[in-house]
Amino acid sequence: MTDPLMILVAVGLLSISCQYIAYRIHLPAILPLLLVGLVVGPLTGMLEPDDLFGDLLFPIVSLSVAVILFEGALTLKMSDLGSHGAMVRNLCSVGALVTWAIASPIAHFGLGMSWEIACLFGAIVTVTGPTVIVPMLRTVRPSSKLSNILRWEGIVIDPIGALAAVLVYEFVVSAQNPLLHTVEAFGLTLISGFGIGFAVGYLLGIVLRRHWIPPYLENTAVLTIMLGAFATSNHFAHESGLLAVTVMGMLLANMKNVEVDDILEFKETLSVLLISALFILLAARLELSAIKQLGFGAVIVVLGIMFVARPVSVWISAIGTDLNWREKALLSWIAPRGIVAAAVSALFAIKLEHLGFAQAEQLVPMVFLVIIATVIFQSLTSVPVAKLLQVRESSPRGVLIFGSQDFSRQLAKELIAKNVPVQVADTNWDAIRRARMANIPTYYGNPISEHAERTLDLAKFGQVLILSPYRQLNPLVTYHFEYSLGRGAVLGLSNAEQDNRASHQVAGHYSDTLGLFGAGVSYGQLASSVSRGAIIKTTKLSEAFTIDDYDKEYGQRALKLCAISATGKCHFYTAQALVEVKADWVIVSLIEPD
Repeated sequence: MTDPLMILVAVGLLSISCQYIAYRIHLPAILPLLLVGLVVGPLTGMLEPDDLFGDLLFPIVSLSVAVILFEGALTLKMSDLGSHGAMVRNLCSVGALVTWAIASPIAHFGLGMSWEIACLFGAIVTVTGPTVIVPMLRTVRPSSKLSNILRWEGIVIDPIGALAAVLVYEFVVSAQNPLLHTVEAFGLTLISGFGIGFAVGYLLGIVLRRHWIPPYLENTAVLTIMLGAFATSNHFAHESGLLAVTVMGMLLANMKNVEVDDILEFKETLSVLLISALFILLAARLELSAIKQLGFGAVIVVLGIMFVARPVSVWISAIGTDLNWREKALLSWIAPRGIVAAAVSALFAIKLEHLGFAQAEQLVPMVFLVIIATVIFQSLTSVPVAKLLQVRESSPRGVLIFGSQDFSRQLAKELIAKNVPVQVADTNWDAIRRARMANIPTYYGNPISEHAERTLDLAKFGQVLILSPYRQLNPLVTYHFEYSLGRGAVLGLSNAEQDNRASHQVAGHYSDTLGLFGAGVSYGQLASSVSRGAIIKTTKLSEAFTIDDYDKEYGQRALKLCAISATGKCHFYTAQALVEVKADWVIVSLIEPD
């Protein structure tokens, strides 16, 4: 294939196909992307990125990394970092420094890398990333505490680790000059990156807060302004642009009354495409001979990072926390590296090779080997290790409720009172605010967004209830969670369709998920009952008070919602199946007033 247009289209199609395959088989997308990149690149020679893009390859990689880092920085809210405990803060500060301090000398002595390249390599491999952590957590199902630590470490360490790599790179580049010039160059990078990033981020935050940009232009404007800040910072100090966009994103994420959810969702969509295409292109640039030349030293480096650097960083970070040795052991075992490490290493390798740095060609193959080894090895072994350490949760029994209106909040409070993990999600701020006032765990936003993928602990949910009034969004949420949790795990209310025409009916597969709480029970019916004074009540059954006695007492006044077994699992009533209850179960029903 020699047509550049066809090659670009093919890369796009392959990248989306890899994302879909990874989604279906519940594995990090980085694995199929890497495999496809190797096949179309060094194995077959069908794709040669340097020939295809020429001098544009470096700007494309550079701008793509800028977008990825900006999107990651937008998720870095200081309140979120503090709310998940000292362990996350320690892993992303002290732990990152420990990893860097151990990985750098291992690379220097194991591969014979110069200290400059080894230090840059050590900074790059501190990054894990949510794109590889989240799929692994769904399979491993560690305790909620460990899941939160690993997920938030991946979110926070992305921009912090990339920022550290940028600073190390700038120091390495400027270190060729005399000491005074080194200090000047390094200082100019910090001033330019922090100064321009802070100034543009602050001014843009004011513009967004005051709604000076029309809604339909907001996402595009933020993207172009961010790229403008990146290019401007680079103009004053080479490669300070990555620092600028990271600072800019962090500032916007933490400014009061600046809404970044829509911007973040747009950047997430763009990042998925960029990450997918970029990883195929970077993998296609790998030379198998370069990997072979690394020799046995590469094995020493990989083993040192996995079995020395990670455990030491975890155990030092855990000082003063309440983690036991089993929890520390699992945290030590799980630390897969992701796309940010690959993208940043490729970017810096290209620059260092152009500047004539010896051994810069070792950077990319070594980082890719670390990615391959950590993702594959830990994906295959984390489940048995979690079982052996007895920190793996049983089958999830939590309930995610989409829709936070009055009925949903009443049901959530009742289930929480019975020790059933519940979280409500909604795009309506007022509904979420009322749920928070009732001390119900919430997620404000679209539960099928990339942001939810990273920040919502989906591993604890075994069922999803669709109780929202958003009839256009409900099917999308249903299909999304059916793929994640399986058929029968997602239940929704009846649409109460009155029109029998084919054009007014829902799809057959989607209709199979409807019928929650009984045939014909709709959102409007539940809302009307609550407005008339109906309440949700829990009743415990026993040998003396059976389900037949329950039916006689409440009759038609009771709409059975679910039965909770002695083990705490919810069995929801649907139009398709009745629940066979036992004497020690409890019944949760919506009771109409007399």
